[in-house]
Amino acid sequence: MEKELNEDTTLKLSIKTLGGIAALIFTLVSMWFMLQADIAEAKELPRPEVSKMEFDMKDQNVRLSIENTEKIVDDIKDRMIRLEDKIDKLR
Repeated sequence: MEKELNEDTTLKLSIKTLGGIAALIFTLVSMWFMLQADIAEAKELPRPEVSKMEFDMKDQNVRLSIENTEKIVDDIKDRMIRLEDKIDKLR
């Protein structure tokens, strides 16, 4: 039951299906042109610059966060040591 495609092959499509295909093609083409327009606009916009002050503030914030994390880790280590000592005394 193999069907061979050739010049005499007919394909039946309804008007509704043709309309759907046309709408899909129209949507894809319009999305393409909108994307191209957005890319062109983005190329014209100035690049955002990070000021020295902003960079320094972010760097200081990161360093402070690291220091705070180190203090918390040290505190947790101390607590674990005390808990281990208590457990050892209970044995």
